[in-house]
Amino acid sequence: MRIGLVSPYSLTLPGGVQGQVLGLARALRARGHEARVLGPCDGPPPEPGVTPLGSSIPLAANGSVAPIAPSPACALRTIAALDDEDLDVVHLHEPLVPGPCLTTLVVAETPLVGTFHAAGSSASYRWAGRPLGWAARRLAWRCAVSQAAAALAGTHLGGSYEVLGNGVEVERFRDVVPWPTEGPTILFLGRHEPRKGLAVLVEALRDLPAEARLWVAGEGPETGRLRAATAGDPRVSWLGRVGDHERARRLRGAQVLSAPSLGGESFGIVLLEAMAAGAAVVASDIPGYADVARSGREALLVAPGDARALAAALRRALEDRDRAAGLVAAGRVRAEELSMDRLAERYLERYQALARVG
Repeated sequence: MRIGLVSPYSLTLPGGVQGQVLGLARALRARGHEARVLGPCDGPPPEPGVTPLGSSIPLAANGSVAPIAPSPACALRTIAALDDEDLDVVHLHEPLVPGPCLTTLVVAETPLVGTFHAAGSSASYRWAGRPLGWAARRLAWRCAVSQAAAALAGTHLGGSYEVLGNGVEVERFRDVVPWPTEGPTILFLGRHEPRKGLAVLVEALRDLPAEARLWVAGEGPETGRLRAATAGDPRVSWLGRVGDHERARRLRGAQVLSAPSLGGESFGIVLLEAMAAGAAVVASDIPGYADVARSGREALLVAPGDARALAAALRRALEDRDRAAGLVAAGRVRAEELSMDRLAERYLERYQALARVG
């Protein structure tokens, strides 16, 4: 089959949706299908098989910043790319985001699959739910990455949604050399913005042992303030933005991944990546994470925003070897259950059914 995968967000910038689009394309190609990725790119395409559609602009959304490309020039490139590719089916991720996804939704004659990622709240849905609901009816199949994402879309757009979670490319995190550590190490991965909870983790540091180490990857509006708050603490290393390979090696090297988000997470892909890499997970007990990691089984989940509870769980994961080993073993099983390979097979069943109907 010839399958098009469309990302609304810049493929040269880190992000969960972009990672899912590129990973799914790789898994489909491994099965002998032609998978073409279309999306904005701020620079050269990140890998072969990507059709760049122009540069992005940052847009504040859901407590974060989304690099989208809503320009007429991007729309024209999208239409031209769809004409050139002769695709059997097109898969839109966040299909109603202005730019290549919404353009494709309006103009494409090919059968369309839409995956909805957002959870929590959406100003766009609240203010433009009726016209967006009309556009969504052009989708032949609607999926959501979690029950929370399905609930958000269903509330504002109507329709029914099959929940197909995100997937993790297990071998990309399992088969790498661990990054060397100087002690029991905790890793934070994410944008430094309030909803990711990095401030809670920094507060929890005061209750962590002197031999513990904290790697902080990423950057954002809170970086300067939080970095100043840890100035002089030799336990903390601020890494800045890390590439995919270093990300995997850091996850393999760390004993624990800490994901202290306060909310607004539709799916905990970073938790799955940690499980695949063999790190124990300590995270907030929020819907997007609890769907992925079951409390006390694959992760230690604590109330969001509670620095003392977070510190206690981190100490337990670092100091109780038997407990940590149990979390890691269960996490590896969970990562295999939610692997990108399995997700690709499930999507292929939908693609093939739609292509036959079309």
